[in-house]
Amino acid sequence: MAASDARADCSEAALAAALADVPELARLLEIDPYLKPFALDFQRRYKRFNETLNNIGENEGGIDKFSRGYESFGVHRCADGGLYCKEWAPGAEGVFLTGDFNDWNPFSYPYKKLDYGKWELYIPPKRNKSLLVPHGSKLKVVIRSKSGEILYRISPWAKYVTREGDNVNYDWIHWDPEHPYKFKHSKPKKPRGLRIYESHVGISSYEGKIASYKHFTCNVLPRIKDLGYNCIQMMAIMEHAYYASFGYQITSFFAASSRYGTPEELKELVDTAHSMGITVLLDVVHSHASKNSEDGLNMFDGTDSCYFHSGPRGNHDLWDSRLFAYSSWEVLRFLLSNLRWWLEEYGFDGFRFDGVTSMLYHHHGMGQGFSGDYHEYFGLQVDEDALIYLLLANHLIHTLYPDSITVAEDVSGMPALCSPISQGGVGFDYRLAMAIPDKWIQLLKEFKDEDWNMGNIVYTLTNRRYLEKCIAYAESHDQALVGDKTLAFWLMDSEMYTNMSVLTPFTPVIDRGIQLHKMIRLITHALGGEGYLNFMGNEFGHPEWLDFPRKGNNESYHYARRQFHLTDDDLLRYKFLNNFDRDMNKLEERCGWLSAPQAYVSEKHEANKIIAFERAGLLFIFNFHPSKSYTDYRVGTTLPGKFKIVLDTDAAEYGGHQRLDHNTDFFSEDFKHNERPYSLLVYIPSRVGLVLQNVDMPN
Repeated sequence: MAASDARADCSEAALAAALADVPELARLLEIDPYLKPFALDFQRRYKRFNETLNNIGENEGGIDKFSRGYESFGVHRCADGGLYCKEWAPGAEGVFLTGDFNDWNPFSYPYKKLDYGKWELYIPPKRNKSLLVPHGSKLKVVIRSKSGEILYRISPWAKYVTREGDNVNYDWIHWDPEHPYKFKHSKPKKPRGLRIYESHVGISSYEGKIASYKHFTCNVLPRIKDLGYNCIQMMAIMEHAYYASFGYQITSFFAASSRYGTPEELKELVDTAHSMGITVLLDVVHSHASKNSEDGLNMFDGTDSCYFHSGPRGNHDLWDSRLFAYSSWEVLRFLLSNLRWWLEEYGFDGFRFDGVTSMLYHHHGMGQGFSGDYHEYFGLQVDEDALIYLLLANHLIHTLYPDSITVAEDVSGMPALCSPISQGGVGFDYRLAMAIPDKWIQLLKEFKDEDWNMGNIVYTLTNRRYLEKCIAYAESHDQALVGDKTLAFWLMDSEMYTNMSVLTPFTPVIDRGIQLHKMIRLITHALGGEGYLNFMGNEFGHPEWLDFPRKGNNESYHYARRQFHLTDDDLLRYKFLNNFDRDMNKLEERCGWLSAPQAYVSEKHEANKIIAFERAGLLFIFNFHPSKSYTDYRVGTTLPGKFKIVLDTDAAEYGGHQRLDHNTDFFSEDFKHNERPYSLLVYIPSRVGLVLQNVDMPN
C-alpha cells in the first residue's frame, strides 16, 4: 500500500473515532466541512471535558455538589450557633481566624490541617447561645507562611467587603443578616431576541458621585423598560478595590460591590428587573484577577501560586494581573461555585464572560491579528485547561438553569465557541460581534461619507458563523472610555455643547450626526446579529466620554456619570435619539428580526449608497448618500402585496426632516429585481433608513 493511501486510511479511521467519541460532531462538520482536518482537536477537547466531569463525579459526588463550595468554604453559622470555617491554603504553615469576636487575637483560633491543602475550624457556640460572630463584625484569616511570615488575609469566599473612610484596603465584614431579602418574582422567560442594556450602577446618576443599587432600581430600571430593552448586563458588580478599573480587576469574587450598597439591595434590583420582564446578566471576570494581596486573592497562602500559575505564566503583562491555574482542582471548585453563587444567591439569569480571548490562548491574544486561518484556533497556542473550564462552566450553567444565557467576549472568532458541547463546541449561547463597532469608528475617522463602501459595511455586519449567534452593537462601554469617543462625539464633537437646542436651526454637523446616529444603530440592530447591545446613555447620544475618578483627573466624578435628564428636556435634541431607540426596540419586539434567520441582502449599491435587505418579513432600506435622494427607486422583495412604512429615521419625532408620507401605500409588482421575485418603487431621501412591512401578511 502506498504511504499516501496509508495516511488516508489512518485519517479516515481517526475521523471515524472522533465521530464516535463526540456525539454530534458530524453535525458540526456538516455545517462547516473546513473543520474536518481538526476533528482530532474536537475529540481531544471533548474527551478531556468528559474525563474531568467523570472525575468530579467519582471524587466529589458530581458537579452539582462540587459547585456548592460556598456552602462549606469561608465562614458559616451552624444550626447550633457555632461557627464552621474552611479554607484552601496549600502553601500555608498555619491558618487562624481573628476579628472583632476575639479582640483580634491572631492565634487563639487555629484551623486544623486536612488533606490537599485544606484547613478547617469549628468554634462551638457561646453558653448563652448568642451569636459568636454577629452580623456586621470584621474578620480576617491569618496565614503563617512557610517562611514564618504572618499575613492577614480576606477569605476568598468572603460575601461582603467594604472600605471605611480613607482606608486603602478593604475590610471583610461577616454578612449574616437576620432578615435576608426574599425574592418575590419569578425569572422571566428566555427572550427570543436579546436586546441588552449594558449598565454600570455607579455611573447611573447625573450627580458627581457613586450611585447606588437603590438609585438604579428606582430611576434607571423604569427607563430601560420604557426603551424596550429586555435584558440588562450588569458591569462592575463583583467587588473590585480600584473603581477606575471599570470592575475588571476583581479582588473579592463572591462579594457584590459595597460601594453601591448592600447585597440585599442588589437582590432587590435583580428581583425588580424580573418583575418588569427584564433578564439580568452578570459581567463575570474569570479571565484574571487583581494583583492585590491584602484584600485580593493574590498571595493568599503566602505563595505566588495557590489560585494562580506560578512564575511568568501566572501574570498578564498587559493587564498587570494574575492568571488562574484552570487545571487545579480547587481553582475549578472556586470558579464553578462562583458562577453558581451569582445564579442562586442573587438570581442572575446568566453571564457575559469577559476576556475569553485571553483565556483561550497562551498568547492571550496579544499581538495577534487573527486572520481567520483555522490553524490559529488549534494547536499548542490554545490553552486547553482554560478551554475545558469554559466547557464545564457552560455545562453547569445550562444544566442548573436551561434558560440561562452565556455570552463570550472573544475577538478571535474561534470556531464552535457558540456551538453545543455535544457537537464539540464550547457551549456559549452568543458571542459579541466585536468587529462591528470597530468598522463604524473606522468609517467615521478615516472616510468621507461619499466614500463609505456599502459592500464592506454589509460584509462586516453579516460576517458571522452559521448557527453561532452574535450580539451586534454599534458601540459599547469600550468606545465611551476616555481616550476614545462615542459615535455621537465622533459625529458631532464640540457642537454637542452649543447646537443641541431645538430653538436653534440645524447646523450641517448636528443634522448629519443625528441622522447617521439613528441609521448606524438601525442597520446594526437589524443586520448585525441575533442579539443587540447598547451601553447606557449612548442610545441618546450621551455627550462627552467616560472617565472614572483617578489621580490623572484630580479624582473627579464629572465624567463618571450619565446625564439621563438631557432626554427629559423638551428643548434639547437628545430626546429625538432616545425616542428612536425606543421605537426601534419596540418594533423588534413586535416583529422579531433578531430571532429570525439571517437577512437576505438584495442590494448594496456603491454609487447610490443604497443597502436593502429583508428579514423577519420586513424590508429595510438605507440611503447613506449625503445629498442624493431617489424618486421611484426600485427595491426587490420576496413578498407580494401592500407595504407600509413602520419605522423611518426621517420622522419628525426622531429629529428628521419628515420627507416621507407614512400614509403612502406601496404595492409590490410581479417584476423580478435583484434576484427577488417582486419589487416596488419607493421614494428614498438622502441619509435615511426606513422599514416597510407587508400589511397583507399576518404578523
